[in-house]
Amino acid sequence: MSAFGAVPKRNDVLAMLASFAVLPSCAHHAGRSLSIGAKNFTEELVLGELYAQTLEARGFRVTRKFDLGGTQVAMEALRRGDIDLYPEYTGTALLSVLHRPPIADAATLYAAVKRAYKEQYGLTWLTPAPFNDTQALATTRAVSQQYGVRTLTQTARAAPQLRLGAIPEFTTRPDGLPGLQKAYGGFRFKDIKLFDIGLKYTALESGQVDIVVAFGTDGQIEYDRLVLLADDKHFWPSYQVAPVVRDDTLAAMPSLAAHLNALAPFLTDAVMRRLNGQVDREKMDPADAAHAFLREHRLA
Repeated sequence: MSAFGAVPKRNDVLAMLASFAVLPSCAHHAGRSLSIGAKNFTEELVLGELYAQTLEARGFRVTRKFDLGGTQVAMEALRRGDIDLYPEYTGTALLSVLHRPPIADAATLYAAVKRAYKEQYGLTWLTPAPFNDTQALATTRAVSQQYGVRTLTQTARAAPQLRLGAIPEFTTRPDGLPGLQKAYGGFRFKDIKLFDIGLKYTALESGQVDIVVAFGTDGQIEYDRLVLLADDKHFWPSYQVAPVVRDDTLAAMPSLAAHLNALAPFLTDAVMRRLNGQVDREKMDPADAAHAFLREHRLA
């Protein structure tokens, strides 16, 4: 097994590699620079590099416009044409951009955002990766065993004995603590401490809190052997990622879709946790982490 976790089976890999070989050359696009954006957190930077290096290996000239800030900044840059594509999450698109209620089924959610982006913005969602960077709550194995919590239902009941470490917006967003309290009941924690996103796991490991707000592909989950508490009532929607591309860019460079679609199946939960961990814990540059992965799987 790869150091990056489960990836497609050998026959699937060979088929995908063959598809790279037969795709038409992108050399005739060399006169135009393709601009790829990314938001301002580790996973987006890694994904931006994966997209950029995959396309550069196939003849595209790529300009990187990373660290764009949050979703609204990236979306506005895409709509204005400042960038040609960037990685976006289906759940984020549904809740934060389209302002629609959650959709539990991942395929239905993807179809809904794909259709809405095409109709409202002239943007195309390419093939989503299988990983799900959903919102979550995480704890240590010791806390999980001590309080008997492995699901959100169990955590909702045990909350009066537990201290929560959260990022500020989690306590007010409808898909944060208020939504959990409505969906599950309970979730009245003994104490809530607010942390910057980069400090919450340190607080958990040092015993300042018992539970922290997490995301499904955080590198610390693997490195610290944490327990993700199962969302047994499926409160949170899926957060699969895909490149979102301007339609005029696709019209000018149609082959880029096939190249990025062929990359998508390799990006599993285990792979993204490992890549994120290399950047956050091992202090690798996102470009180096992406390059090593693509070289390992002969994708660049």
